[in-house]
Amino acid sequence: MAEPGPRGDAPPGAASPDAAPGQVVDELEDSRMPFLEHLRELRVRLRNAIAALVFGMAIAFLFSQELFVLLARPLIDTWREVAADNPAAGQPVLYFNSLIEPFWVYLSVALWGGIFIASPLIFHQLWLFIAPGLYRRERRYGVAFAGSSAVLFIGGALFCYAFVLPAAYRFFLDYSTHNLADIQHGLGVEYSVADAIALQPLLGMDAYLGFVKKLLLGFGLVFELPLLIVFLALAGVVTHRGLWRFNRWFIVMAFVIAAILTPGPDVISQVMMALPMVVLYNASIVLAYLITRRREEAAASPGS
Repeated sequence: MAEPGPRGDAPPGAASPDAAPGQVVDELEDSRMPFLEHLRELRVRLRNAIAALVFGMAIAFLFSQELFVLLARPLIDTWREVAADNPAAGQPVLYFNSLIEPFWVYLSVALWGGIFIASPLIFHQLWLFIAPGLYRRERRYGVAFAGSSAVLFIGGALFCYAFVLPAAYRFFLDYSTHNLADIQHGLGVEYSVADAIALQPLLGMDAYLGFVKKLLLGFGLVFELPLLIVFLALAGVVTHRGLWRFNRWFIVMAFVIAAILTPGPDVISQVMMALPMVVLYNASIVLAYLITRRREEAAASPGS
């Protein structure tokens, strides 16, 4: 007697619930592979993903200086606004501390730009690796998975670029307005030397890029949350009921994750990461509800 498959599917030769009467289908038998075959498949997918990354990086390197200017634009604009209110902030300038620092910064920009350019192909290779372990009807979502993954990933980075970075820059640059002379007057202390002292930003290219790429990558990954939950709902791992019961705990988790992913003690960027996570999670509950209801209706229908 044949044993059932790893996911409780019918044994070879049994009729699939989705098959027409009399049609004999074994959904998983053709896709099962021994361990060494899985390793070979992993090697192929990694090779293709790396090739896509190298291709994307080569394209991004041709425009690496333009990309760096785009990354610096929110900082420059916010810096000028702060300096207009308080000249102590100084004019926007980015420094480099060694002769080769600009080259390595542009190379790093090309690497991270290549990740975003190649993200559709990278996510597609990820799907091709996990697809053999799915039912045939679930494998149809491959193109949608790759496309939506890239859209959400890039959309999260764009959200961070447009809304989070300017707010974070204003929060940090406002420290330059804390003139020590104002502080001393508030304390009732008078020192003529301190009247000329101010906190002025002095930013390096490499440190600035490190700050930006962490935020962009963090928001890109966070925006993948709905896709992850939809995938788990399709696989029957989670339902909307369990997700809703976990909602209050997820709110706490969102702020903890935001505190970990956002660099420094910036409350503004932490809140602006946590709130979209909560919104995306609750939107995912609606999607999980639609998926679960469809599955339950199919199971309750005659002949299921």
